[in-house]
Amino acid sequence: MRHPEDVVTLLAAVQSQEYTHGFWSLGMRTRNATFADVRAAFDDGRILRTHMLRTTWHFVSPADIRWMLHATSPRVLAAFGSSFRSHGLDDKTQRQLGELLVALLQGGNHLTRKEIGTELEQRGISTAGQRLAYIVMCAELRGLICSGPMRGAQHTYAVLEERASPGATLEEDEALAELTYRFFVGHGPASVTDLTRWASLTMADAKAGIAGAADRLACMDVDQTQLWFDEAQSTPRSVPLTAYLLPLYDEATLTYPHLNFSAAPGHPHTPGTDLFIGSVIVGIRNVGTWRRTIAGNRLTVETDLAPGLDREHLAAVDAAVDRLRVFLGHPARADVTG
Repeated sequence: MRHPEDVVTLLAAVQSQEYTHGFWSLGMRTRNATFADVRAAFDDGRILRTHMLRTTWHFVSPADIRWMLHATSPRVLAAFGSSFRSHGLDDKTQRQLGELLVALLQGGNHLTRKEIGTELEQRGISTAGQRLAYIVMCAELRGLICSGPMRGAQHTYAVLEERASPGATLEEDEALAELTYRFFVGHGPASVTDLTRWASLTMADAKAGIAGAADRLACMDVDQTQLWFDEAQSTPRSVPLTAYLLPLYDEATLTYPHLNFSAAPGHPHTPGTDLFIGSVIVGIRNVGTWRRTIAGNRLTVETDLAPGLDREHLAAVDAAVDRLRVFLGHPARADVTG
């Protein structure tokens, strides 16, 4: 891919609650994009960030955001129903507060969540506990607001109508088929179970989506499981041994819970724990974990690798670290520990 927005369009949506890791997810799938390039695409509105698909943030294309919200938001809103009501956010209140947020943000008046909270409190509206987060989330899921440009390291919010031109209107069955097709184009070969997890669909809806998109997809059976894919995106090719520093919540590790990268013997990650750390992949094997820290102009990448990796594998990891260095815009080679 040439541009970060091309990656978002191909994958349909990219999980992004840890936005710096989300930027790297996009950058590593392009030829030469840097953090600054991804940031520019985000600030310009070529990539948007909002709550959709599941109960978390995703990057999405402006051309796709409306129909994708239409296809998935009702289920997410329903899943949060009891939490919303416990914070005094019934359907009527959600709509009223959504209209207020639009009024606060319209005309390019991009505000951070903290600033939105201040505006609401000044109007006598409680934002205690998780209420502010839920208020903003409801407005996102209803297609009223989305991301604005970054302000330093702070996210801002904007009126969706001001960040994305009106897109095509799809009926419910059309949106479901399109969502299914786009998932398998960007993530296939994958199973119906992978689709249900990624898009928070019921199994019945996922099967209906496959029925609506099947004429545009190919299918194969692997270990008695049907895997769907787009033949144009899945042509086998020979590639040299490559390592990847997969970031937190990357699509490659989130999407396929039953077809994930096998762990190398002696892998340092303890099963059943979440180290809030990225994975080191060499070829098709998970060989360790990584994290990076930046202090001033100094980049340090800490790796914890399985024992017994040969020179070729270690060289591939070094090359992946160097790609991260270039992406982050560090002129000197990164310090590698571990």
